[in-house]
Amino acid sequence: MLFLLCTAHLITCYKTHKMKATINQSFIVNEPIEKVWASLSDPSQVVNSVPGASLTNQIDDDNFEGAVTLKFGPIKASYKGTITFQERDGENYKMVMKGVGTDTKGKGGADMLMTGQLSMVEGGTEININMEVTVTGMLAQFGSRLINDVSTSVFNKFVENFKKQLAGEDVDNTMSAGSMIKGIFGK
Repeated sequence: MLFLLCTAHLITCYKTHKMKATINQSFIVNEPIEKVWASLSDPSQVVNSVPGASLTNQIDDDNFEGAVTLKFGPIKASYKGTITFQERDGENYKMVMKGVGTDTKGKGGADMLMTGQLSMVEGGTEININMEVTVTGMLAQFGSRLINDVSTSVFNKFVENFKKQLAGEDVDNTMSAGSMIKGIFGK
């Protein structure tokens, strides 16, 4: 009986664990702002640069369904969810997107609000990204430091892929455990 009570308590804690993180990143692409905006604001193009991501359905011009799977070390996280453009201002090169995903094993979820702003700089385009991410379930147990480290590794791989895509090169949007761990621990 004690075992059942302990197990029930662990499951309850496991499902209700919540973690929030704020991620601010920027990078420069040596391409004109119009070209960068066209690719970044089109989910069917930009998804190829996002590690582990796939676009599964376009509901309308602003709403999309997709999936993301990442594996690092013994942890594998797979989410299915929706992305909604809350704002897509091509005149001012600003976008706001909301993402809501559920762990495919039913053990948590993730919400994201992302603001992206493009600006012209000498020789290219600067992209500034701000993300507010809330993770529940298994991944939340690892804490904001690990989530931030993983997010930085995923973001760096995205930037590398996005630059290659804009240059017309082939892109590999997988992210292996080795590259994820190297990005986190710097080894």
